[in-house]
Amino acid sequence: MSQRWGASPLRVGYIALVATALSVGSGTAQDHAGAGVVKIPVTTSNAEARREYLKGRALGENLRAHDSREVLKRAVANDPGFALGHYSLALNSPTAKEFFMHLNEAVALADKASAGERLMILGLQAGASADTDKQRRYYEQLVAEYPRDERAHFLLGNNYFGQQEYAKAVSEYQKAVEVAPEFAPAYNLLGYAYRQSGRFEDAEKAFKKYIELIPDDPNPYDSYAELLMKTGRFDESIAMYRKALQTDPQFSPSYIGIASNLMYQGKHDAARAEAWKLHQAARNDADRRNALFARAIAYADEGKLDAALEELQKQYGVAEKIKDAANMAGDAVAMGDVLLEAGKPEEARKYYEKAVDLQLKSDLSREVKENAELVHHYNLGRVAIRTKDLASAQEHADAFMKGATAKNNNAQIRQAHELVGTIALKQKRFPEALAHFSQANQQDPYVLYRMGKAYQAQGDDSKAAELYRQAANHNTLPTLNHAFVRMKAKKMKA
Repeated sequence: MSQRWGASPLRVGYIALVATALSVGSGTAQDHAGAGVVKIPVTTSNAEARREYLKGRALGENLRAHDSREVLKRAVANDPGFALGHYSLALNSPTAKEFFMHLNEAVALADKASAGERLMILGLQAGASADTDKQRRYYEQLVAEYPRDERAHFLLGNNYFGQQEYAKAVSEYQKAVEVAPEFAPAYNLLGYAYRQSGRFEDAEKAFKKYIELIPDDPNPYDSYAELLMKTGRFDESIAMYRKALQTDPQFSPSYIGIASNLMYQGKHDAARAEAWKLHQAARNDADRRNALFARAIAYADEGKLDAALEELQKQYGVAEKIKDAANMAGDAVAMGDVLLEAGKPEEARKYYEKAVDLQLKSDLSREVKENAELVHHYNLGRVAIRTKDLASAQEHADAFMKGATAKNNNAQIRQAHELVGTIALKQKRFPEALAHFSQANQQDPYVLYRMGKAYQAQGDDSKAAELYRQAANHNTLPTLNHAFVRMKAKKMKA
């Protein structure tokens, strides 16, 4: 499963947990399920646009974004008013700039589409604005109106997945395959939902079913390889990633997967060399950015933060060439995070300020800009903790919690609890810290590491050791937070 735009610190990755989520139907004006239409229609009067769209949809749903884009562009060229075509192009975009360009076009054309298509488009727009509660309501309405459409259940499942409500996500993915047993993408995300829940045997079964359904596509092998990496079966994981690349030598996520395995085996130079293969063979900016980010992670994992910063600066340069404000802002946040970890909070602050300034001066939507200002409280709160200004940190944490709660954004609420918990940890109020950390992101190794420190401070060495072990062996695809704490946690575990 690939992630759009590299590892975007704009924290909108939940938009791209999967590839496209498109639906095919009659394309007539009669689009309400109660009027006899079972599937969400596809509204275009151009037959060639429809044919190209269906090809692009199939490629996109199986994470072949580059190939999908080339076909979808032809669909939109044949029908410039094809709202769902622009929606699909948004989801398969290699950059944040292109994503928002096509999303805005889809929104502008939504009134010409069916009601079901409008719900899909507005749901994506809500997600891009970090309004996951509104997004869920759109998708719930979509499922209510089209209960026999597998992609409606798939979209709702993706919302649950992004909010870490994995049991609900599993339920929706299961409904999707009950409606359409051959709908391969649902088995992919079903495997990930099981994996995130620690149900590794169930995850393996789902991924093997995914492979069975589309054995000639690379992503099923890539997804299974990620499960093998998660469980510490690094050599087997590399072999499975190689199999994905045999299926499609240009399938970029598998290069990153191999690099990650090599890093976990302590082969940092080899990891960076594998990432550089992707950079050399890059077909688009997404490949170049992903390669540079993977190299940054490998340096950060070694504790070479200056070198990591250099790779992120190169990544920023890729976005700067096309004036991609959203990705430039995300890269600025990532550079700030590295500087914060390096013990340079004032330098980090400058990058966080730059990130929000880039967004506020851009042509991004008002909702995106408002969310940028909200997330800035989180970043400034972390700076204040590092400068030991805990009163200011608490003010930022309170503002961030208030805004996240008002939007009912569970992901940001978890971040707010992380911030409050870290303040309490610094104040040696360990029970309070643990109470907040337990409500923070349990998929973030840094949260697990801090929980370990709190338990250790309370004298519970057994619980602390278990949390350090989890943080050290998280074995996910590249994240800065894991790189920051993996070796620390290994030492604490010992």
